Amino acid sequence: RDRWICAQVAPTLRQKGLLFVGLDVIGDYLTEINVTSPTGIQEIKRFGGADCAALIWDVIEAKVVAKG
Repeated sequence: RDRWICAQVAPTLRQKGLLFVGLDVIGDYLTEINVTSPTGIQEIKRFGGADCAALIWDVIEAKVVAKG
């Protein structure tokens, strides 16, 4: 269900130029879209994953620069 919710909101978020956001889902419902402070990236590292923040921001920066 989470992937379905993402697929539904993704086109509108892209149209608005939002490349990295946090989606809060409770049960089967989207409850919030965090555009100023998506924290999921912090959770990846906290739970023993890679520190991928720099990689994500490099990709976002490249997309913004490419758009001019």
